[in-house]
Amino acid sequence: MAVGANLSIAGSSPPIPLAIDVIAAGCAVASFGTFFSMPWRLLPFPIAVGMLAHAARWAVISVAGGSAPAGALVACTLVGILTTPVADRRHLPFAALAFSAVVSLMPGFFLFNAATGLVELLSIGPSAPPALLTGIVASGTTAFLIVMAMTFGLILPRMLYERFLPSV
Repeated sequence: MAVGANLSIAGSSPPIPLAIDVIAAGCAVASFGTFFSMPWRLLPFPIAVGMLAHAARWAVISVAGGSAPAGALVACTLVGILTTPVADRRHLPFAALAFSAVVSLMPGFFLFNAATGLVELLSIGPSAPPALLTGIVASGTTAFLIVMAMTFGLILPRMLYERFLPSV
């Protein structure tokens, strides 16, 4: 906006093959864990869980025809279920294991679309088309629902585990 450039709101992204999605997820998990100084000996577990979670998300969206928030909920619930007992038994930080496995699910695409739409709305002003506002609301709502699905998917298994299977 400062230099007069226009960022257009992106449409839906093209479908991604399962193998590429899973490999990219593994790289993201390894990068996130390394960036936040997770010991290298701990990285294989969240990498494997993150890759499995992305495969589950891919299946929900591509095979079952589910939404991005539904895919995030399934993926994060799976991660919560798998990482909770391991973190508890091995006395590892749950947040480091679980969040590093799902950090690549953060809805950057939808947040960028919403922000781009808001900047465009600001530059156009009152004569903005209604479709622009609809797009902003849709992207923002999708991003919010993905973050909420991630939150519940990660935390609910942990809370249930602590409630019904307290650590020794």
